[in-house]
Amino acid sequence: MRRNRKHETRPERAVRSRVHGLGLRYRTSLTLVLGDLRVRPDLVFTRRKLAVFVDGCYWHACPEHGVQPRVNTEYWGPKLARNVARDGRVNAVLEAAGWTVVRVWEHVPPDEAATLVAGLTRASQATPVEQDGVDGTPVLS
Repeated sequence: MRRNRKHETRPERAVRSRVHGLGLRYRTSLTLVLGDLRVRPDLVFTRRKLAVFVDGCYWHACPEHGVQPRVNTEYWGPKLARNVARDGRVNAVLEAAGWTVVRVWEHVPPDEAATLVAGLTRASQATPVEQDGVDGTPVLS
């Protein structure tokens, strides 16, 4: 488990690179403290209150590419379920605090993700393209 990166993953870096290339500036490694919950989104646009997460298909149980583990299922099944439940809690708490939450799957082309993020940061009212994620958060799939 130590070798699995928490941040600075290849999909995250690709999305960040495209967003930066569009002229948008953001914060990384910014911990948001909301009550008893500490959250660290992959990209944070503080002025727009936009939090972007780039989720791995395996770790966050992607409906398209997430595979159920075949070995040690007693451990990994509940572990992945806890990750999905935590994502739902994080989304709910951030949205209750007035943040817009965007979750992008790792298999989404970085250019599409950057276009969505750019649209949300530049729009006067953040209206996502799709609302099919956990608790209705925008997700590119």
